[in-house]
Amino acid sequence: MGEAIRSVLVAGGGITGWSAAAALARKLPGLSITVLPIAPAPDALADRIGGTLPSILEFHHDLGLTDADTILRAGSGLRLGTRFEGWSQGRPDYVHAYGDYGRPFGTASFHHHWLRAEKAGEAAPFDRHNAAAEIGRAGRFAPPNDDPASPLPGFLHALHINPPRYRELMRAFARHLGAIERPGEIAEVRRGADGGISGLGLVDGSEATADLYIDCTGPRALLRGTLGGDFEDWSQWLPCDRMLMAEGPPPADPPTLDDATAIEAGWRWQAASPARSSRGLVYSSAYMSDAEAAAALADGAAPIALRQGRLAEPWRRNCVAIGDAAVAVEPLEWTNLHLAHSATDRVIAMMPDRDFAAVELADYNRQAGAEADRVRDFVALHYLVADRPEPFWQSAAAAEPPPSLAHTLGLFRERGRLPFHEEETFSRDSWAAVLIGQGALPRRVDPLIDPVGPQISNRAMTELRAAIAGIVPNLPTQADYLRRLARQTAQ
Repeated sequence: MGEAIRSVLVAGGGITGWSAAAALARKLPGLSITVLPIAPAPDALADRIGGTLPSILEFHHDLGLTDADTILRAGSGLRLGTRFEGWSQGRPDYVHAYGDYGRPFGTASFHHHWLRAEKAGEAAPFDRHNAAAEIGRAGRFAPPNDDPASPLPGFLHALHINPPRYRELMRAFARHLGAIERPGEIAEVRRGADGGISGLGLVDGSEATADLYIDCTGPRALLRGTLGGDFEDWSQWLPCDRMLMAEGPPPADPPTLDDATAIEAGWRWQAASPARSSRGLVYSSAYMSDAEAAAALADGAAPIALRQGRLAEPWRRNCVAIGDAAVAVEPLEWTNLHLAHSATDRVIAMMPDRDFAAVELADYNRQAGAEADRVRDFVALHYLVADRPEPFWQSAAAAEPPPSLAHTLGLFRERGRLPFHEEETFSRDSWAAVLIGQGALPRRVDPLIDPVGPQISNRAMTELRAAIAGIVPNLPTQADYLRRLARQTAQ
């Protein structure tokens, strides 16, 4: 019989490391948890990017953190989605918002009814049927509404965190729960006879040991990288290999939508929270020089090299890599911290004994790999269905997609159907939002909607748009909403 893991060493003092330590301390209070607070490298995007997905709210809920903790005290903002501009020539911008697009009725999903109306030339923009998209376009905010008669059910939101303050929140919370901070730098990763890690030699001459080592050191993977294994390169589908980031003061009333604008050799973003504004440029060095990128961003920041891909086996023996140490992907769609949080939850749910049975680690690696690959597919989708004339975009669109994405594209382009995957980060509505937004429409309408006539579904869509439009003007701006939240918290 195996012996339970009693001690964990988390290497990494960024958001990923302290979030992992806090979750482990909360969910597995019998563990002894030590954090080696190694500063994140510039390419550790999960520790540096402010944009997040709605899953961050569930992560906070599971830890027992409140909005007062994670929004007000940590200086976070609220985000409803991303507005995409210029990704397909001749098409208007579109919003990928979170939650439901339209309402299902009849025997098929809402987007099938919209596609029929589009073929007949009678459809309003797809994103006008998503409450969050319309609220975001108006620069306003509302929390989810539990009233089933409201057009807001299914409405989700995420956060735009302030990375330094969020890191300090997680650090303080983890320490409050009993995690021990041990300052030091790694001089040597020592290997055991079984191929795992026997201990860490530190620069000060001391040693740090544990039953389980969690590598949160970013793409350097200072621990897990010493154990070998294959790295799956995604550059054939995700062609950008450079990034610039810059920050500035916050606007008086931060928007609730980010902007992602396609440019000649990549894309640029603009986002904001009550604590700061953020902008960046993601590009291919084969089509744009670092000097050209710096001039385009108008900032003196140093370029960050991107090597997009993942470890084939993030967990090997007694060391597991999470966050950028396991999977590195550009910030399009803001999946970086989500993947780190998801990996943390998976480590807790699948915690083995100290024998680290191969079958258990293989199942962890299978699930983690499947999740990362579908995130890859979703991000790559934006490039593969883009329609721009520049050589960079022509090359990106001509790439042979990975089989899982080819299957998704094939099904959708035939009659608008989308497959189900076990480890899926984005909903079918999100997939439809990007596909439709960029003009990748199916060649025929799904016959499942035939029992519901066009007049019925068109009238339902008109009524939904009107209901959303009637609510939006009465909603507060983000700044007003946060002031109300602060007053409620103070009572």
